[in-house]
Amino acid sequence: MTQSNHADPPVTVNKGQNLLSIALNRPQVLNSLNHEMVRLIQKALDHAKKDDSIHAVLFYGKGDRGFCAGGDIKAMARAVRQDAIEETLNFLEDEYTLDLSIHRFPKPVVVLAEGVTMGGGLGLSAGADIVLATEHTTTAMPETRIGFFPDVGATGWMFHKCPPGYPEYLALTGYEMIGSECVRVGFASHMIASEKLPQIIQCLENDSRGLSQDKTAAVKQILACLDPLLDETNIVQKPEMDDWVRTYFKGKTSLVRMLAELRQCSIFSDLCDGVFFRLSERSPTALMVTLQLLRYNEGRPIEEVFKAEFKGAYFLLRHPDFLEGVRARLIDKDNRPQWKPDSIEKVGKIDLGL
Repeated sequence: MTQSNHADPPVTVNKGQNLLSIALNRPQVLNSLNHEMVRLIQKALDHAKKDDSIHAVLFYGKGDRGFCAGGDIKAMARAVRQDAIEETLNFLEDEYTLDLSIHRFPKPVVVLAEGVTMGGGLGLSAGADIVLATEHTTTAMPETRIGFFPDVGATGWMFHKCPPGYPEYLALTGYEMIGSECVRVGFASHMIASEKLPQIIQCLENDSRGLSQDKTAAVKQILACLDPLLDETNIVQKPEMDDWVRTYFKGKTSLVRMLAELRQCSIFSDLCDGVFFRLSERSPTALMVTLQLLRYNEGRPIEEVFKAEFKGAYFLLRHPDFLEGVRARLIDKDNRPQWKPDSIEKVGKIDLGL
């Protein structure tokens, strides 16, 4: 991917013959989304939807470190700290609207998920028809480490993309996936070597002219064009891990019981130990909200998922764990958040208004 000047616009939009390319252009912050970027992307998609000469849309990130690391959490926290929480809520509302528009977009959408792709980056890619991961792609949902939850529709769409148990496992633990693991778990659709990304863009630009007006047929045409460039040979299956995740996470309704069962886990003890460490460093309240949203949103239409998640965001942005998590992880970086309460057992009933 090409580099950018800091004075450049945060999103660049280029129209080829029949392809609209949307590039996130804040590489100095791993292309983290701010409100201006969300508005610019939405405007570009609205135009592409109406323009009959545009047959497909391509997303990628400038720089070589990430497609999109997520939303601008520091800006969100700053607004909350300054009693301007409505700014953050407005940003999230527009971000969710943008993500939904990608899920419902009538033309093929392709995402080059090169490098770090987390949070808001997953929100942009989740509704795409083709998501290409490379050996450098890193995906995860670490939000509970800062007192928030995996939003952008993830508490709904993961159940369609991921193997059983993984929606709960990924959302609660923040398990990190690199390269082909992103495809195996369902966060990307195909694998490609990073050195071939320029050829991918060229292929899309050259082949988009003759795409069918039927979206399903057009996606098949694009995949046929990309097929010689894809590399699916190194996607290693992990049936034992899949069984473990399914056994201990699928359909769980109680974090307390989940932890009790994991304590008795004697097989794959390394996985169990890793889970305990990951959960112990996360906000107990955020974990409870996350599991509640997963159970509520499983199987629901994506429109309803976003509405429920907005209520979850409204709750957690007002909870002290959010500002404390941002302080400990992103500002002071002492990695010693003081959660309130400090254990899952002490978290009372949470009413999100669902």
